[in-house]
Amino acid sequence: MANKMNKRDNPWAYVKRKYRLNARQIAMAKELGIRPKKFGSMAPNKSEQWKGPLGEFIEECYYKRFKDREPEIFKPNEKNKGKK
Repeated sequence: MANKMNKRDNPWAYVKRKYRLNARQIAMAKELGIRPKKFGSMAPNKSEQWKGPLGEFIEECYYKRFKDREPEIFKPNEKNKGKK
């Protein structure tokens, strides 16, 4: 039972695993101001076939608001390019 993820310990890691999001989509959601508790209401249900996947929804909202596909957190820094 030590491997079981708890929502209270790290809510972003829990959301990432439960809704199958990648780190880029999590960073986009953070910049948009979406709280981890609200992912359940945004996620598609079996009876809501018209809703798209949650990751695509986050990316669309991010693009509409910031006009940029990549969040600033994941843009490569020129300082770190030469270092290994």
